[in-house]
Amino acid sequence: MKYTEINTKTIEELNALLKEKETHLFELNLKLRTMQLTNSSEIRIAKKDIARIKTALNVKRRA
Repeated sequence: MKYTEINTKTIEELNALLKEKETHLFELNLKLRTMQLTNSSEIRIAKKDIARIKTALNVKRRA
């Protein structure tokens, strides 16, 4: 997900998206621990998406 896509969303949508991505990251970590995850780069992508969402939230809250 690109920052330009995230930047157009409202604060409520960003909070919902953040919660969704955090649960997805949790599920990916569980799959990694149980050796069911085939593509470990998904974890890195999920973490970066969470960071982008948090950055957009901070920018919107300050504005």
